[in-house]
Amino acid sequence: MKRPIKFEHFQFVGDKRNLTAYDVDAMTDESIINELMEAGTYLCFGPDTATEARNRGYRLYDGPGSV
Repeated sequence: MKRPIKFEHFQFVGDKRNLTAYDVDAMTDESIINELMEAGTYLCFGPDTATEARNRGYRLYDGPGSV
């Protein structure tokens, strides 16, 4: 999937509503990221790693049943 314009330099994007972190490079369902961008409840992590997302209390998205 192509990275969203606001996050073209970030691989991991978080959803503040449910504390889920998405690996945009590994996503196959674009509708999830599109809905997140429309809702405006997103953030990026610095450094841009899965470890930093977990340090902030986010769970990595692991498919439709993980949210």
